[in-house]
Order: sequence, then structure tokens, then C-alpha cells
Amino acid sequence: MAQAIHIFPCILIVISIVAILAGLLLPALASAKAKSKQIGCVNNLKQVALGFQMYAADNEGRLPENTPAGRGNNPWVLGNMKYPGDATNLSLIKQSKLFPYANHVGTYHCPADLSKASGSPRIRSYSMNGWMGSRSMEDNSARAGFRTFVRENELAAARPSMLWVILDEHEASIDDGWFLVTMDDSRPFASFPTMRHQHGYALNFGDGHVESTKLRDPSSQAFDSFQDPQISSRNSDWLRLKQITTVK
Repeated sequence: MAQAIHIFPCILIVISIVAILAGLLLPALASAKAKSKQIGCVNNLKQVALGFQMYAADNEGRLPENTPAGRGNNPWVLGNMKYPGDATNLSLIKQSKLFPYANHVGTYHCPADLSKASGSPRIRSYSMNGWMGSRSMEDNSARAGFRTFVRENELAAARPSMLWVILDEHEASIDDGWFLVTMDDSRPFASFPTMRHQHGYALNFGDGHVESTKLRDPSSQAFDSFQDPQISSRNSDWLRLKQITTVK
């Protein structure tokens, strides 16, 4: 009986040590898991960038079509993530213009995107720069003399390494595959990049490289609903995105 009494405190000490170690390890494991998902998202965007370049090579230098919902014939990707029937329909990805060149449905979905429609995971997390793939922005008051890009040589003349093509969009903002940036500041962050990756997002560029960008402005980091984003035209994250969207 005395021996059992001596053993009991030892067991409590061991349990306490295990609990402390678990408390130390769990944040590290969570961080490693988040990093893994971020790497997966970057790899997806690299594959999409490669498909983007292959498409242009096969189509006389034309970029994949990119138009707002309801306009155009067959944009780079089909489906509106606001509609449950589209948001879970893998056939819309397979029918899209870019799919023959980036032909794995998982490539279009960020591993960290947990958003759902009617209880099922959404199939797409990414959207394309609205200044690329069509002249749609030329009919928009936000143009203010900035260029649109529908051919690879137009992009090449404007330093493609400095212009983003496709990014990881916020789950509350994403709808069609067309990401709106109003260069005249009429609607700052009308489309909003995600914050899934430690308050940041990934995006690819015209030369094929991929970057991860942090949202650092307090008003960006406070965003948790797309009902009323209240983003100022002086928001530093908005200004940064404009700098890499198009040129005059």
C-alpha cells in the first residue's frame, strides 16, 4: 500500500510533463500544417501559371479569356462560387478553357480553403486579374488610361514579372473567376484577397513566378465579412495590389 502511495505522485509528475510537452509541441505542429497548406497553394498557382503560358503558346499568343460573369464565351474558368450548384460542380472546372493545360481539378483549390456550399467543399479558390484576358476594363470608369492585356506580347512589353495574373481570393468575396481592381479607387478591394496563409495570400505573375504577400494594414486584417469592408483608398495593401495589377 505504501509503495502505491509513492508511485501515485510519480505518475502525476509524468502526466504533467507530458501535458507541458504537448502544449509546447501543438503550436509547432499547427504551424507546420499551415505552412504545408501554404506550400500546396503556391504549387497550385505555379501549375496554373504554367498552364497559362502553355495556352498562350498554343493559341497564337492569346491569353486565356477572362470576363465577368455573363460575358464572353468560355472564360479561363467556369462557375460562380456564390451559387451552390456551381461551387461544387467539378465538371465546370473540366469544361474551362485552361483545364487542358492545368488538368487536375485539385489545382484550382487552395488546401487551406475550408469554405463550403450546401455542406460540400467549394471547388475553386482562385481568380484572375480583371485587367487580363479581355478588354472588359476598357468599358469601366476605373480604367483611367491603364492598359488591358489580351496577348502575350502586350504583357511582355509591360514587365510581366511585375504584374500578377491569378491570386487566392477571399472566400467571402469570390464569385466568378474575374477579380476586380478599380485603379481609380472607386471601390477599394471590391474583390478581396484571402487571409488564409497567416494573414496573407499567394499570387502568380506574368513570368510564371509565385509570391506570398502579407496583409499588413490593420483595416485589412480586421476584415472578416464582405458585408461592409470599409477599406480606405489609402490602405497600404490596396495600394500594393494596384501597383502590380496594370500599368499606363
